Amino acid sequence: MKILKSSIILSLLIMVLYACSTEPEVDTVKPEIDLNISGAFPVNCDTLYFGEPYVIKAKLTDNVELGSYNIDIHNNFDHHAHTTEVLSCDDLEPIKETTNPYVFIEDFTIPEGRNEYTTNLDFTIPSTDNDGNEYQDGDYHFHINVTDKQGWSVQKGLSIKIKRR
Repeated sequence: MKILKSSIILSLLIMVLYACSTEPEVDTVKPEIDLNISGAFPVNCDTLYFGEPYVIKAKLTDNVELGSYNIDIHNNFDHHAHTTEVLSCDDLEPIKETTNPYVFIEDFTIPEGRNEYTTNLDFTIPSTDNDGNEYQDGDYHFHINVTDKQGWSVQKGLSIKIKRR
């Protein structure tokens, strides 16, 4: 009889403790991209030059944990719009046909457990493709996208120019 009572009490205690356990909190906050830090690059309306080295610098933050970021550079020769900046660049070149535009799309991981990360990516825009053909200069878009561990993402879209000196 003592064993039965002890088993019932132990079972009830386990059920009470299990019922009181809290659910893990769900992250519902998007990460952030800060281009207002000292040395941030590029910023809206910057001009970059083929063959010159740059350091892409942006501060990425999240309330829980960051996951990865992506950089996408593509032409804006047709003046399509998806910039996220309030101020627009006033010096768009005339619309032109794309013959050999520069394109860069790459994903980057962020070290595990980080809720703040500043990119420090050495970057040079080549002046020619693998076949030796010159890339077109002109209006481009620079996008940086950050995703947190829960899958929330946010992007910054900047208008830039890529030129030859």
